[in-house]
Amino acid sequence: MRRSSPLLASLLIALLSPLALAAPQLQAWLDQQPLQLRWHSEAGQRYSSELELQPGLLALRGPASAEPAQTLALYQRQAWQAESHLSLQVPATGRYRLLFQDGDDAHLRLLPVKAAASSQATFTAWQGQTLSVDVSRVFADGQQLRDAYSGQLATVEQGHVRLTPAPHSGGLLLLEAAEVQMQPVHDWRNATVYFALTDRFANGDPSNDHSYGRQPDGEQEIGTFHGGDLRGLTGQLDYLQQLGVNALWISAPVEQIHGWVGGGDQGDFRHYGYHGYYALDFTRLDANMGSEADLRELIARAHARGIRVLFDVVLNHPGYSTLTDMQELGFGALRGGMAQYLPQRWSGWQPESYENLHAYHNLLDYQHPAWDQWWGKDWLRAGIADYDQPPSVLVDPLKGSLAFLPDFKTESQQPVALPPFLLRKADTRAVPREGYRVRDYLVEWLTFWVREFGVDGFRADTVRHVELDTWAALRRAADQARADWSAANPLDPMSGSPFWMVGEVFGHGPQANVYQRNGFDALINFAYQGELAAKASDCLSQAESGYDEYAELLQNSPGHNFMSYASSHDTSLFFAEQNNDLARQQGLAAALLLSPGAVQIYYGDESARALGPSGSDPQQGTRSPMNWDAHQQPPIAALLEHWRTLGQFRARHPAIGAGSHQQLSSQPYAFARRLGDDKVVIVQGP
Repeated sequence: MRRSSPLLASLLIALLSPLALAAPQLQAWLDQQPLQLRWHSEAGQRYSSELELQPGLLALRGPASAEPAQTLALYQRQAWQAESHLSLQVPATGRYRLLFQDGDDAHLRLLPVKAAASSQATFTAWQGQTLSVDVSRVFADGQQLRDAYSGQLATVEQGHVRLTPAPHSGGLLLLEAAEVQMQPVHDWRNATVYFALTDRFANGDPSNDHSYGRQPDGEQEIGTFHGGDLRGLTGQLDYLQQLGVNALWISAPVEQIHGWVGGGDQGDFRHYGYHGYYALDFTRLDANMGSEADLRELIARAHARGIRVLFDVVLNHPGYSTLTDMQELGFGALRGGMAQYLPQRWSGWQPESYENLHAYHNLLDYQHPAWDQWWGKDWLRAGIADYDQPPSVLVDPLKGSLAFLPDFKTESQQPVALPPFLLRKADTRAVPREGYRVRDYLVEWLTFWVREFGVDGFRADTVRHVELDTWAALRRAADQARADWSAANPLDPMSGSPFWMVGEVFGHGPQANVYQRNGFDALINFAYQGELAAKASDCLSQAESGYDEYAELLQNSPGHNFMSYASSHDTSLFFAEQNNDLARQQGLAAALLLSPGAVQIYYGDESARALGPSGSDPQQGTRSPMNWDAHQQPPIAALLEHWRTLGQFRARHPAIGAGSHQQLSSQPYAFARRLGDDKVVIVQGP
């Protein structure tokens, strides 16, 4: 087929798409016939389009596409640029969903949309009636069952129980054996992981709020530190335990860049490393997070409640350079004559009325040799001075720069000296090591927190952009550090328990993957947010095909796991996506907490935390302060109690996340989960 010119392609896209000015710039063809893509805008620069496809050759082309086509695989994330040309032999007639992420890290995925199970009836909301449930395939006649939601008891008679769901349950029955049950054995497939962005969660020590001279901006505080810290987390452990949480994922608490960079595309807010992704010194806690004594107390008190603590970790990049760090740590240089435009403390620089906060870069001489006093060219690709220029991340995902961040040379086999700025930093634990590569230093620094403090696991960031053997090396070192900590702390409740590592491979679904052969126990399941969360929150039976697929993946592949979520700091808040609908937020509790595999609650999912201001970076709004003040409002208090009931039910029953799944009936919708002797039946009327 003759390739269209970029101008012709642009005109064709404009004709085919009603959202052409904002929608992805790509064309779709099936057996050389153009397809109409009707894009739906989701969060930020995310779009989706559903297609009815027949078997044939599907081609996706950018406006400047080239030959030959690269192979597109179902479910797999595929980088996208103007020159992209992808093809797939469509295997079967059906509906498919094309997901597109625009921006610096543009990519797409094609997913088959599973048809609803034939036994599934159209959902009608429960109207308060008593439900008769056939449980004969799970529980024996004469056995007494409890509805964990209402506390009601019922005896199985002729294979059935009759119960009326609690008035505000949404028609749910959570059926379990009434007899006293053994304390469940922890199973990561049934984990309920609570992700708290520490700075935005709870402030337990206001004295550390302005560490390193960090200040609020007096405006919307989009990218500033808000005061949350480790003591704040410790003070809310009972709250998390009541939710049935058994793992707490906290943002990376290591020392971040002290200063700010311009935030968003428009430089319209000061962006600090409040989220933990802009590391300066991996060997020290950030003072805004608190002290090492605070960390020890958090982990000890969490362990006493059966809660494991996971650190967010980054191997791909450190933080940006900032005016503050340049001045304090003595690296980089100003352009000639530019010092006059800076105040005594460089962090106080203000742009002119016609400038934005990105304009401070105009003051800097990025070709000056003094940049060798920062990390140094052997450590980073940064495209400044004598540092190597990173390629486009679309061309080389391992060596490319994400969001213009400096890229660690984790693939390098060359021994490196300690970065000069760390040699001058008085309080660092980093020491020179003979023969160490970049990878070796990072692995040592990150696993220090495991060996010395008993960190239970890592959530690894940007996994796709670091070599597999580097992740494998981190895992081996973490396992050894865990063993060392266990030997030194034999009385801790978590002593002897294995380390756990879950990875972020953006766009990956629940399927088996190569990462689980290279250090990872699980990957985050991005598919759940787009494919199941919304429809299952409206009607639990709409999740049947997804639940069945998830459970089958776990049962057929020993050791396999994944972690599903509905809201996150990098995509969107479910509550905002559902137009702040409290009924849908209540429905999400069952949809998520009854899902097979590990699940992640993002802080405030349980209390309908609202989207915050974003400026020109749409993800910032997903990181709004925890809405503690709203918890006493009757609608939010009722929502919280609903989440607690479901969370505690999940925590008591490993079968929910780790067991087999069997649909029992469609009217009412009922399914069973089994794992050994642990058995439950979940029902949603009518």
